Amino acid sequence: MVDHTSSLERTPVQQLAHFAAQCRDNGLPAAVRDDVIGRILDVLGNSIAGVAESAGNESEPDRAVLRVIAGMGGTGTSSVIGDHATYPAANAALINGSLAHALDFDDTHLPSVLHPSASVVPAALAVAEEVGANGAQLAAAIAAGIEITNRLGMASYDRNIRNSTFFEKGWHATSICGTLGSAAAAAMLYGLDSDRIAHAMSIAASMGAGVIEANRTGGSVKRIHCGWAAHGGVLAAAMAREGVTGPPTVLEGRFGFFNAYIDGVWDQGAMLDGLGEHWELLRTVYKPYPSNHFTHPGIDCALALRAGGLDVDRIVSIELGVSDKPFRTIGEPREEKIHPSTPYHAKFSGPYTVASALLGGGGLGVYLDDFTQSAFTDPKRVALAEKVQVVVDERATEIFPEAFAAVLRVTLDDGTVLEERRDSSRGSQEYPLSREDHRMKFRLNASRSLDSAKVDALDAAVVTLVEGSGSVADVLARTRA
Repeated sequence: MVDHTSSLERTPVQQLAHFAAQCRDNGLPAAVRDDVIGRILDVLGNSIAGVAESAGNESEPDRAVLRVIAGMGGTGTSSVIGDHATYPAANAALINGSLAHALDFDDTHLPSVLHPSASVVPAALAVAEEVGANGAQLAAAIAAGIEITNRLGMASYDRNIRNSTFFEKGWHATSICGTLGSAAAAAMLYGLDSDRIAHAMSIAASMGAGVIEANRTGGSVKRIHCGWAAHGGVLAAAMAREGVTGPPTVLEGRFGFFNAYIDGVWDQGAMLDGLGEHWELLRTVYKPYPSNHFTHPGIDCALALRAGGLDVDRIVSIELGVSDKPFRTIGEPREEKIHPSTPYHAKFSGPYTVASALLGGGGLGVYLDDFTQSAFTDPKRVALAEKVQVVVDERATEIFPEAFAAVLRVTLDDGTVLEERRDSSRGSQEYPLSREDHRMKFRLNASRSLDSAKVDALDAAVVTLVEGSGSVADVLARTRA
């Protein structure tokens, strides 16, 4: 797909832009096109559920974002998921990206540990509706945008420390890399050539932002990070369309992206090698549970012990062993993880999610109803969470971040110790969700607002759009209750 003979003459951002233009102009491999259908459905389902979860609660971040953009005015060209309102494309991308990430139910790429679809898909949908793009153009933009986001994340992964250097410095890689991926997708849909797609990404490098302290101690700002990335990406592409330019060395330059954000520690090969031939998009895994992905292997272990007949009333203590990097997110500060202050904060708690898997559960094992105020303040769940001690496990640390691993050891009242270990969480390449599981997740989420017939119609409309007919406007109209 990429003209390798001329790639050496291009800077890294120009090579990424050339790849994007080739995706649009030459089409996608069948497997990639089919995968995009799942990405769109996952984002729409998560967003529809997000709308339902925040209904009647004006303090929710997506409601706040909606009020902000409503006050901005402007010509409405692009739809809000689950709503009749339309706004300028960049603002529609802002609210839809916030919805896509609102429940922490969006997909994850490893080992970069970022959530690409929640930024790129909303940005692409907003611009595609604005310009009347067809399904093939939309699919190409989403595929290229996610691939670029993932490749930027791969470039920041440092094998010496087994972690993204973005995360080591407190940056949210999703909202930073996702801005450039969203810009590429939007620029493709605006019909920009390869040079101007590169300018769009170069402009977007000045717009990416996001710190992740909220993962540790709470706050709702992280829930708008993907929306802000989508918003910035659309604006960057619109500016490139109108003639604004960016530096050709924006990624590798002395004062460029990688030096500014992560002190110049990056891997060019991981970003560019096999571009268009090997797709990191296809390695992006879906979440079966609506919580921070670091909690998932612990949930898997707890569900397995529960299925084996574990009597929770006999539990004396629980030890959850995880990698050293996730430990900082889901194990500390201990008191705040045992007693989360908000439903969203509960999604980042190892103790609480293990307790929920042992006591609650719905959907694919743990579901949205396990993260309500009444659930995380339930005395029985709090008492069980207090018995959970999160520790660093050597084996999980060695595996991370190629996969998320955990071990759960439960001590009973007679001294018996039950142990369950998972070297890869459900939904990963080693333990993938089936097509039935994925459709079940979509149906459960969409059904929070839509009746069964409308869920079926939305599913069919997305497939039909990507495969050759229908419109983005029609798809988004079907998300309305």
